[in-house]
Amino acid sequence: MAAKKQIPLRLSEKLYNDLASWAEDDFRSVNGQIEYLLNECVKQRRKNGGYIGKEIDAPPDFKVEEFEDGKET
Repeated sequence: MAAKKQIPLRLSEKLYNDLASWAEDDFRSVNGQIEYLLNECVKQRRKNGGYIGKEIDAPPDFKVEEFEDGKET
């Protein structure tokens, strides 16, 4: 296995806390979560020949009313 490179990374406190929470949900360390996410982005780029689509930040395409009271109509 190739040696891993170490790089300094500066994150805002909010981003770090969000990543830490997500990492805990996925049973990973924060470092492991960042590495996993970067690997997924690189795989997606190789697969599609580009960056992750702009639609990633698009609002979901459903009406809130459909999910009132926790029941899908």
